[in-house]
Amino acid sequence: MATTLPIEKFLPLTDTLPLVDVRSPAEFAQGHIPGAVNIHLFNNDERAIVGIGYKKGGKEHAVQLGLEIVGPKLAGFVKQAKKLAPKKKILVHCWRGGMRSGSMAWLFETAGLKAYTLEGGYKAYRRHIRTQFARPVKMVVLGGYTGSGKTDILKILQKRGEQFLDIEGIAHHKGSVFGPLGQEPQPTNEQFENNLAHAWRKFDFSKTIWVEDESRQLGKCVLPDPLFNQLRQAPLIKIIVPKTEREKRLVREYGGFTREALKEQLIKIRERMGGQFLKEALQYLEKGDLQTVAGIALRYYDKAYAHGASQRPQENVFEIVLEKDEPEKNAEEIFITLKKWKLH
Repeated sequence: MATTLPIEKFLPLTDTLPLVDVRSPAEFAQGHIPGAVNIHLFNNDERAIVGIGYKKGGKEHAVQLGLEIVGPKLAGFVKQAKKLAPKKKILVHCWRGGMRSGSMAWLFETAGLKAYTLEGGYKAYRRHIRTQFARPVKMVVLGGYTGSGKTDILKILQKRGEQFLDIEGIAHHKGSVFGPLGQEPQPTNEQFENNLAHAWRKFDFSKTIWVEDESRQLGKCVLPDPLFNQLRQAPLIKIIVPKTEREKRLVREYGGFTREALKEQLIKIRERMGGQFLKEALQYLEKGDLQTVAGIALRYYDKAYAHGASQRPQENVFEIVLEKDEPEKNAEEIFITLKKWKLH
């Protein structure tokens, strides 16, 4: 008989055991526990048929329909499960921890596997992860004007053993209007939250967690309120890098994209940049003078960032002036300075 576990005991097992999500492909695509494999009991159309059958004829009728649909697939389900679980242990869940996961777990057990189901299903998982971001942690936020090399600095600190929640990497978006260029398609917002929670769960909460200063929204991904609130209240290390250095970085990062792609993104911030500045930027873009284009764009982004930083408790804002865009050197200077300030 399958063992049903609460989320607190089930989730750690996903690190070592295969996880099967038996919901429909559409449900899985909307959001799933990271690492899960979708072996759907019903495809999207079949799920709709069973749902209609339940409304018209009740539970018994729906079960009969389900058996007729699933029957021919049973051997295939077992074959997939055994391939996933050579050690003969497997995790299973559905939406509420009801008939779909229970039926699949029974099948796997009958075929010789040890199955564990999730109490409350995926719904319980979603409820659980929303509470985790409210957990108070020791967080340090690295901020600074666009083009300061913050992500590179944080990745260097990560290589040195620091904990870094890479929000932009998880969102597949760099934050600015140019953020989606060169990135993989963004996950759904639900999956973004799941992926954040997956990274969050791996941290040692007795140690500092570094994050980059972000707005609430990156493209179509929105930070969960508890996490955003912690980010806004944590100490902010604001690095000051010369504008010319930042212009050069933007050219390096985005200069390889077509003029049409850059133009399309610039037009999206017409109202915020101002018509005259946009016109000027597009003229320099046509000439191929990308550093001047970057400088014009930074007029808007610097003003926007300064406004955002001003909304923080100023006693929590600490500035570090850096001469060059040299991530390795800057990472070292930031780390040493934080030790002096006793912020780490």
